[in-house]
Amino acid sequence: MRLLSSLRTRIFLTTAILTVLSLGAATYLVSVNVTREAEDALQRDIRSTARVFEQLRARSTDTYRTMGGLIADEPKLKAAVATNDPPTVQDEVAKDYQAQFKSSLLLVTGKSGKVLATVGASPRAAEIVASQPSVHDALAGRESFSLLPWPPEGMLQLVTVPISIGLKNPEILGTLSVGFPLDDAFANELKKGTGSELAFGMDGQILATTFPPSARGEVAELLRRSEASPTVTIGSEDFAALPVPLSAVGDSGIPGAGPIALILRSRTETQQFLRSLHTQLVITLVVAVMLATLLSFAVARTITQPLAAITNAMREVASTGDLTRKIVLRGSQRWNDEDARILAATFNTLTDSISRFQVEMSQKERLSSLGRLSTVIAHEIRNPLMIIKAALHTLRQPDVGRAATGEATADIDEEITRLNRIVNEVLDFARPIQFELAPADLNALCRESAAAAQASPGAAVALDLDPSIAGIVTDAERLRVALVNLIVNARHAMDGSAGGAVASVMLSTRASDGRVSIVVADRGIGISEGDVARVFDPYFTTKRGGTGLGLPIAKNIIEGLGGSITVDSAAGRGTEMRIEFPLQGMATH
Repeated sequence: MRLLSSLRTRIFLTTAILTVLSLGAATYLVSVNVTREAEDALQRDIRSTARVFEQLRARSTDTYRTMGGLIADEPKLKAAVATNDPPTVQDEVAKDYQAQFKSSLLLVTGKSGKVLATVGASPRAAEIVASQPSVHDALAGRESFSLLPWPPEGMLQLVTVPISIGLKNPEILGTLSVGFPLDDAFANELKKGTGSELAFGMDGQILATTFPPSARGEVAELLRRSEASPTVTIGSEDFAALPVPLSAVGDSGIPGAGPIALILRSRTETQQFLRSLHTQLVITLVVAVMLATLLSFAVARTITQPLAAITNAMREVASTGDLTRKIVLRGSQRWNDEDARILAATFNTLTDSISRFQVEMSQKERLSSLGRLSTVIAHEIRNPLMIIKAALHTLRQPDVGRAATGEATADIDEEITRLNRIVNEVLDFARPIQFELAPADLNALCRESAAAAQASPGAAVALDLDPSIAGIVTDAERLRVALVNLIVNARHAMDGSAGGAVASVMLSTRASDGRVSIVVADRGIGISEGDVARVFDPYFTTKRGGTGLGLPIAKNIIEGLGGSITVDSAAGRGTEMRIEFPLQGMATH
């Protein structure tokens, strides 16, 4: 859950998940619809081929029926059939008419059903055709149509018309049967026009097909199925099939016993197309998700980066109390959020206002502190005055000795010096500081301050100065006063620690991120948690004989130069005083 605590992460994950779900759903719907449409198109192609086949077969049947009726009315044919003499009909009529029909079979029977002439069939085959129900129907005066196996060509469509004399009560002289095949050639011609595979079967056997002979057994399996749209695997391909009954089911009632045309269409080609399409869709989905993820991250970054800059600045201000820090939104102006810019500008204006308010409050605080000055003066000046008064009383004595006079004079001089120091500190704290800015070498200033602070015995001062810091513009004398005060306090803290004079105070400088920092650190007795917040309060001191104005004066100097000072300390751990100046507030040269 820590991961979701980040606004950037939540925005990124939300947009990325929504994008993936949207793209995934769209890809799935497209895939399902395309698959369904491809299957529907396959079925439409099969049904279209079935319609074309039925139309061709119906047209051929009508043509042969019409031509058969016309030829059956020929006087020459009627005269020959009336003789009931097979040689006469065979030699004079049958061959001529078979050439006109261009049919595979022509059969002429007499009124008794006797075969009078046949072309395209053996005598045995002619007898089988003559025994078909269609011939009997024609002898009864009705045109008829039938289908029968016709090895080795395939299946024979037989059109039979009566040969009769008279109109009102015609006399039936015989029948004329014309047959045309549904064979491999017919199936292949239909395949060229439709692109579908065809097969013609009867009694569970395939009689003609566009498939090679080795596949006829697999195709024949379809004749024994009862599905409306069966499928079959032939070789390495899957086919969808549509059975088209060519006549009623045979007498046995078994499916596939009657003549059937099978329209087949390869599903393998469609499946290959769908697999290729699905692969392309997946690749497109992956690319789109990657691009959308990058875009989501960029959007989340553009939204949260300004907020992160604002949050970091607020956090630094809260931790350091430095109101000189400003929020600077980096990056292209085009991508900076307008609300973030307004918020940053408002925050910067607010910090400026608070900074001015702090300065004003500091001035007011110093003025209000003057009201307490009488108490400090009464406490701090009374003792020196009493000592001076006692020394004067001693000097007035007529019998005062030389030693007593020297001692009284020394006391008066020491107390006057003490009074002068007290007055100067009070004046420095009470009145506004006038700064005289000039170029100065910060590292050199730190060396001088360390040397001045070590005039009296105590802990040594170690230096760690950043050589990249060149010159700055500041009030060197005022800043030296503040640094000496801090270093002296650190040395006093070291004197009170277990290390004594052996330990050292560290004075270091650093420059980074447009800021210059000066750190005075010791490993002395430290400051208790309750006193850390009061170290800069006027007249607060834990040192015997101290006025409590050293650190407040140092703070006034540092803040007057545009910087900030913070303290980090704990009892027994030591103290670190950190001074920071913005480079824009202290010009380098």
